[in-house]
Amino acid sequence: MRVNNPVSYPVPRTAEGAPAARITAEQELRRLSACCMLWEDGFYVDGKTIAERIRELVALVSPEFAAAVAYEARTRQKLRHLPLWVAREMARLPAHKHLVGRLLPDIIQRPDEITEFLALYWKDDPKGKRSPVSSQVKKGLAAAFAKFDEYRLAKYDRDGAVKLRDALFLSHARPSDARPGFALNTRVQRRLERDGGAALDRSPGEELFRRVAERKLATPDTWEVALSAGADKAGTFERLMAEGALGGLAFLRNMRNMRDAGVARAVVAHYATTAKIDRILPFRFIAAARAVPEWEDIIEPMMLRALAERPVFPGRTILLIDASGSMSSKVSGKSDISRLDAACGVAIFLRELADYIDVFTFSDDVRRVPPRRGFALRDAIGHPRGGTRLGAAVRAVSEQGHDRLIVITDEQSQDAVPNPVRTGYMVNVASERNGVGYGAWRRVDGWSEAVIDYIQHLEADEAAVGALEVA
Repeated sequence: MRVNNPVSYPVPRTAEGAPAARITAEQELRRLSACCMLWEDGFYVDGKTIAERIRELVALVSPEFAAAVAYEARTRQKLRHLPLWVAREMARLPAHKHLVGRLLPDIIQRPDEITEFLALYWKDDPKGKRSPVSSQVKKGLAAAFAKFDEYRLAKYDRDGAVKLRDALFLSHARPSDARPGFALNTRVQRRLERDGGAALDRSPGEELFRRVAERKLATPDTWEVALSAGADKAGTFERLMAEGALGGLAFLRNMRNMRDAGVARAVVAHYATTAKIDRILPFRFIAAARAVPEWEDIIEPMMLRALAERPVFPGRTILLIDASGSMSSKVSGKSDISRLDAACGVAIFLRELADYIDVFTFSDDVRRVPPRRGFALRDAIGHPRGGTRLGAAVRAVSEQGHDRLIVITDEQSQDAVPNPVRTGYMVNVASERNGVGYGAWRRVDGWSEAVIDYIQHLEADEAAVGALEVA
């Protein structure tokens, strides 16, 4: 039998049929991870398939790169379950598991993520909680416990299949387990354009761990606890805001509840000027405005406050937004926010940071968007429609003079996509397997403000290098 036969490699295609780029396992892992709500279906592929492919890819990349992807997904993209899934697969691989003990404390940023990780670890295992865990997992969970004070532990001490006390007993956590954050080697840091891990909090003490074990933590003062105890809704929200104890995301998510309970508009408007917004994704503001449209004038300044003191993009920018039918896919099964909404959130931020910008949408055709800002820009972008002729759209807008072209899309084009005429960024907001934004395109994956950070940092670095060369 002859084995020395020619080998053919078929050209990968997008879901709509256009030629896609052939990419490495590392590129594919980043692509699938940056926008992945674990097990949530996309427009073209189901969530189970995506999760299984991510599992396969973890084994194909270096342990340092897998850890970097998990860290970036948690800290920059603000994803919760995807980083835990990557760490779970690393824990099962002999070549990768040595990093898990250092990685887990950095990607576990809420106490309930300790129990979520164990639930993922035992998923599909017939022994369930009786199945042993590796020493690296125990080490990582122990260090994660030492990050949290009593308030945060009590807030997330829930009656799930895996409880905090189960994780405490399993990990043998001690207050002395606190340690500096996980730091990746310089090569991986440069490749992912990110900072090292943040330092962990100090140990809360043996007495606190005893209360975790006995489930006797002090009842936290949260809106959920107060309302479940029968407290007045309006009074509860007003008190928590007066004390600065209502987190920014909880504030946004409860605007409808506050309105319905009769919370004074002036109180909500004042709190919006001081609420912490550093961990809120851009599209969360769109969701809040959709829930309480009469308070858009309160939510919009809060959203734009996130852009304070950011540098601007010099020159002329063209922003091209995918408004095709596939962008109607929801970011999660429980959400009413679509991929297009996520794109709009990033677009609103970009609009504020450009010296001069032209905004276009595309599907089967290309449409210029009126020069609006904030939620008015979202309204002008409109609803998903038609097909995905990204190639034709890039050619159409490239006829105009510009310094940079930024495309926000799921990349599932029907036609071949040319290289950008000048500097071009392809911002991917979906977890589809194949894409077109490689080669001459500068690639960005995600739907958080980290997209903007990446572009700004890259251009700032290039400007600095250019200045040195001139000097």
